[in-house]
Amino acid sequence: MTDSMPHTVASAMVNSPAGEIRIGIVGAGAMGTGIAQVAATAGHQVLLGDSIAGAASRAQAGIRVSLDKLMAKGKLDAPACGRILSRISFVDEPLVMDLSPYGDCSLVIEAIHEDLGAKQALFAALASVVSPTAVLASNTSSLSIASIASHGARPERVIGVHFFNPAPVLPLVEIVPWLGTDPTVLEGTRALVDSWRKTTVIAADTPGFIVNRVARPFYSEALRIHDEGIADCATIDWAMKELGGFKMGPFELMDFIGNDVNFAVTRTMFESSFWEPRYKPSLTQKRLVDAGFLGRKSGRGYYRYDGSAMPDPAKDVGVGRTVFERVLAMLINEAADALFYRVASAGDIDLAMMKGVNYPKGLLAWSDELGPTWAFDRLTALQAEYGEDRYRPSPLLRRVALSKGRFHA
Repeated sequence: MTDSMPHTVASAMVNSPAGEIRIGIVGAGAMGTGIAQVAATAGHQVLLGDSIAGAASRAQAGIRVSLDKLMAKGKLDAPACGRILSRISFVDEPLVMDLSPYGDCSLVIEAIHEDLGAKQALFAALASVVSPTAVLASNTSSLSIASIASHGARPERVIGVHFFNPAPVLPLVEIVPWLGTDPTVLEGTRALVDSWRKTTVIAADTPGFIVNRVARPFYSEALRIHDEGIADCATIDWAMKELGGFKMGPFELMDFIGNDVNFAVTRTMFESSFWEPRYKPSLTQKRLVDAGFLGRKSGRGYYRYDGSAMPDPAKDVGVGRTVFERVLAMLINEAADALFYRVASAGDIDLAMMKGVNYPKGLLAWSDELGPTWAFDRLTALQAEYGEDRYRPSPLLRRVALSKGRFHA
């Protein structure tokens, strides 16, 4: 702990009653609004603002709708909903760079758009208005926490706190310390988010952290299979759901996330990993983004959302099995590589994929269940067929296969 932080962040954020810990959220889009609702539900006073005029008012309306749905389901009563909403203060005026309203917050979470320069400028400005012991957190899904932290005073109190959308529903939060994060900031932040009834995992400050790194083949390999003409979008989605047990198929999920968002994360991963071929973006997806076919939010993506009938999958079990096994082998390989490079523990990698993106099983546990050579054999066959480094087995997957070992003891 540095001299500038005389009492531990852990004790300040964990041992104080929730009502005494004020949480600031910068960015009133879907993520920021959801995080604000989570913190207010946990009993905190919350400040929510945005640089865009009208965003805070829309956020307030969105939280009302969300709470009304919970009340309709019997999960909350009217007085509880009223208390939650009363704890959130909305900054009506666009923030621009006047961040003085956040001066008395114990924790400020940034949830603005994925632009490194914008985040760096925001953190530099926040550092000048909050107290020396306030924690500054980024909800970035793939950008470097170290790069964000380096642009403000006391970078040791900066950390990544990555929620998943919708934040009030999905339980996972990736806690991402950079190399200089003070250990008590990590301890206190994780304990605080745990107290919000979230499932936390610790991830290294590497591109994509756990989920967005390990999940890349779910999209990219599905796109590759589609581009080769092996199966169409509907058949690939059917195979992953019916044969693999996934909640949504990759094309359905990309349309739900937004092809612009999914493409941007893939591109960030590709560039940040120094052009690792496993993360190479798809020209098919780029064409959709260029055309404005972003998915559900634009009315068209891989599918049309104008009321017309969805295409029927071929439901060919042989083709479906090829699709499922190829995508799953790539996913297992990515999970093995994340473990090999110490992105996270085996337990946290499996937990993250189940809690963050609803995978039916943890990928490393799935590999143990299928046998030590299952994924390795399929990848070496693909690498021999295509001659591409894209399909090279992770060194750890190779080690497990040759030793007939397991990822979990």
